Amino acid sequence: MTDLFDTATTSTDYSAKDIEVLEGLEPVRLRPGMYVGGTDERALHHLVAEVLDNSMDEAVAGHATRIEIQMFTDGSVAISDNGRGIPTDPHPKFKDKSALEIIFTTLHSGGKFNSDAYATSGGLHGVGISVVNALSEWVTVEVARDKKTYSQSFSRGLPTTPLENTGITNNRRGTKVTFMPDHEIFGKSARLKPAKLYQLAKSKAYLFRGVEIRWQCPAEMLKEGDGVLEKDTFHFPGGLNDYLTSATEKRSRVTDENFHGTSPLADDQGRVEWAVTWPEYGDGNIRSYCNTVPTPMGGTHEAGIRAAILKGIKAYGELIGNKKAANITGEDVYVNSVSLISVFIRNPQFQGQTKDKLTNPEAAKLVENAIRDHFDHWLSGSPAMANDLMAWALERAEERMRRREEKDVKRKTATNKRKLRLPGKLSDCSQDAPLGTEIYIVEGDSAGGSAKQARDRKTQAILPIRGKILNVASASRDKIRGNQEIADITLALGCGAGDKYDEDALRYEKIIIMTDADVDGAHIATLLITLFYQEMPDLIKNGHLYLAQPPLYRIAQGGTVFYARDDQHKDELMAKEFNGRGKIEISRFKGLGEMPAAQLKETTMKRDKRTLLRVIIPEGARLDTAERVDHLMGKRPELRFQYIQENAAKVDELDI
Repeated sequence: MTDLFDTATTSTDYSAKDIEVLEGLEPVRLRPGMYVGGTDERALHHLVAEVLDNSMDEAVAGHATRIEIQMFTDGSVAISDNGRGIPTDPHPKFKDKSALEIIFTTLHSGGKFNSDAYATSGGLHGVGISVVNALSEWVTVEVARDKKTYSQSFSRGLPTTPLENTGITNNRRGTKVTFMPDHEIFGKSARLKPAKLYQLAKSKAYLFRGVEIRWQCPAEMLKEGDGVLEKDTFHFPGGLNDYLTSATEKRSRVTDENFHGTSPLADDQGRVEWAVTWPEYGDGNIRSYCNTVPTPMGGTHEAGIRAAILKGIKAYGELIGNKKAANITGEDVYVNSVSLISVFIRNPQFQGQTKDKLTNPEAAKLVENAIRDHFDHWLSGSPAMANDLMAWALERAEERMRRREEKDVKRKTATNKRKLRLPGKLSDCSQDAPLGTEIYIVEGDSAGGSAKQARDRKTQAILPIRGKILNVASASRDKIRGNQEIADITLALGCGAGDKYDEDALRYEKIIIMTDADVDGAHIATLLITLFYQEMPDLIKNGHLYLAQPPLYRIAQGGTVFYARDDQHKDELMAKEFNGRGKIEISRFKGLGEMPAAQLKETTMKRDKRTLLRVIIPEGARLDTAERVDHLMGKRPELRFQYIQENAAKVDELDI
């Protein structure tokens, strides 16, 4: 038998000379992915976050009140603060080097390994600023400390100048770091994007209400439509709640007030701040932070607030005697919320150097206990809001259970129909056979109420939806599957979607989109058509999809009444049907919800009076249609902008 060890050593020599020792910051340049998660755009912008985190730590510790971020046309960026300034005296272990040089050139160095200098910090690992130095073409550090100013420069992790005393200052203190990311690492075309850094600066300001962040960027670096200003100042005295209120001001919410607050954690372990609201429709959005560092993958602090809210709403249900509250899950009451949570804790443990996820096991219980009491008081202090939130959560719980129990809905006999699981908002028709039946998908509960009164109950079903549904052309499969309105539509139609579409299982002959006769209504109709085109194209191909044509105007003169679809139709009717005898009254409908049921029936739903437009895909034009949908509804805004530029000249008149 051949000796395994002999055969392994005869092929090549392997000795101590083959063991490579990487010194200083060489490991960072050789394996940047281990330190900043890669060499892509996200990793590039992470360099700025590392420097900014150091300034934020000074602010959180109470030593800085102002941070400035300035971008330059050459691609470099400067971050400065009015904190204590990085120490410049000789380091006790390396007497020939300053503390500043050690911090910038040595991994695992810094003032955050014990709690003497910082009680809580985002720059935990002691590698952030040295990694930025290693991955930058050049770095310049300026420090104002003890009424003196100092400066030192570096390149790719190595000092290029000694620490220099550059003068005396009586009214300045803090640290300024200016650096140029290294194109050898990130690629020649890599550039820091103002929009990303602008949003980063804004988020840091609302995470710590005591800090003011000043922003500056040359005008030539900005893109129209990004919403980025040349100069701006971020300061949110109300912290997370200020930001949440601003971010959701245009959305209809379940409760009039946000659930928000701040609280110390038990045993002097830190503190937590939160702000939560519940939109009536649309997807939720959860953002979490630890010591001002974003944690996009969540972690134990998110688990804590989720548990507090779930247990709180269940306890409230038990208090008021609502037994259905026991069925509510975190998915029903928290995942659909828009929420922000920020914790400041000692010795945080993150998953990876990029700190995407908080893993401290004790954080879950600390956060839950801190928030739970506040949530209980918030609910009991406003029973009206608490009851609205309870009803909203129960509605989602019921829909979730219906979706789980009934994946493939078939039309059944009238006797068995009571057992059929359908969306709670659906007002179904009484006829069993699909032939001759219709379902109206209408915008909003008010319009749904009018339509229910105006319909033919035997053959016309009504399904109200809340506002603008998800744009499926630019959404992930998970978002599409989890969207409430899309689930309701699919469940009501019964035919499935995608590769599970079954024409024979379609519960209605006609699917009619009925929205307001205005721009918002047209947008909602477009989103619905996009849904059917992408998820159920055969439904369109087989001639089932229609658009209702509700009127925009009512024109009356004496006993003569006409309805106009739009301004052009109104002008035509005025010229053709009305004379100068008697006063002409013109009223514009604000929306379907404002239209009396009798008028809605007469103009839009009665078969012998209404006008329907059938949605079709022209024969042989499917590829062109797919490209157009992608251009107008897809993930690339530049294609929409291109389409607008190319077709703007064709628009003769704008009605704004």
